[in-house]
Amino acid sequence: MSQRRHRKRNRAPQKPQGSDLWRSTPAVDLPEPIEPARDPRALLRSLGPPPLPGHQSVGEHYLAAVVERSAHVAVALAAAADLLDDEPKA
Repeated sequence: MSQRRHRKRNRAPQKPQGSDLWRSTPAVDLPEPIEPARDPRALLRSLGPPPLPGHQSVGEHYLAAVVERSAHVAVALAAAADLLDDEPKA
């Protein structure tokens, strides 16, 4: 048993295999321009009030805040990537 333990201790630690971060990547097609949602809370409202007895209005408020914040962040990311649809719809 002691020989087995001794052998394990003498093994050289294996180096992790790294990836080549500087390799070239294939070209990708840009997605269609992103149009911001007119009403980000529409889907949330279509689901009805949250099943939180006694706390429905507070629950709705917090869920709506999360949805609106997510929509704002998505628009900001699209704008930063120059993917935001700026053309007004007729």
